[in-house]
Amino acid sequence: MTTLPRDFWQGFRDGAPFFLVIVPFGAVFGVVATEAGLNIAQVMGFSVLVIAGAAQFVALQMMVENAPVLIVLAASLAVNLRMAMYSASLAPHLGQISWWKRGLISYVMVDQVYAASILRYDQRPEMTPTQKLAYFVGVAAPVVPPWYLATWAGAALGTTIPAGLPIDFAVPITFLALIVPLLRTLPHVAAALVSILGVLVFAFLPFNLGLLVAAVMAMMTGAEIERRLSARRAP
Repeated sequence: MTTLPRDFWQGFRDGAPFFLVIVPFGAVFGVVATEAGLNIAQVMGFSVLVIAGAAQFVALQMMVENAPVLIVLAASLAVNLRMAMYSASLAPHLGQISWWKRGLISYVMVDQVYAASILRYDQRPEMTPTQKLAYFVGVAAPVVPPWYLATWAGAALGTTIPAGLPIDFAVPITFLALIVPLLRTLPHVAAALVSILGVLVFAFLPFNLGLLVAAVMAMMTGAEIERRLSARRAP
């Protein structure tokens, strides 16, 4: 077995446990989107084109509340700004590969794939860019296709799912499992705390604008603390 398949299958094994939360997560979105009035084609277009569960839920809720389009886009963008930070942290590891491969990575760079990959890269700094790419795609393999299938199943079979079945547990569990291992530095912890407090304090704002405000405050807090720490470490 060559190096590429070995790293791919290692990534696949590390990403496989996410299947347990991706399926109910996607199913919840499919059900909620259908109940909000979207047809199956619109639901699938949402998941395939946006492929970002948190942003999809935020946008969908705002659409249900008849929020202005610009506010829906701004809030979704704020939620997904973390992808820019993901990209920056992956650049030293995968920046040397070809542009079309970077395009593939950017498309399947969801929270679960990023979290597993960046932890692996930190643990195995000797990996080559080719090995890192194979691992990244391997993690994405059991995450991205099930997201599509689960979304379709939720949209197609939503009316047959018992109302009391608590499949929505997957949403908070997924993000708790992703966030906790990444809270390794003071800027990360501070940003997380500010985001929680911001959401609570600004919960009264219409159209869930509190989420947008909290996200901006959290990013500013994390960036400022990181800047001050870097200044102290500088000679």
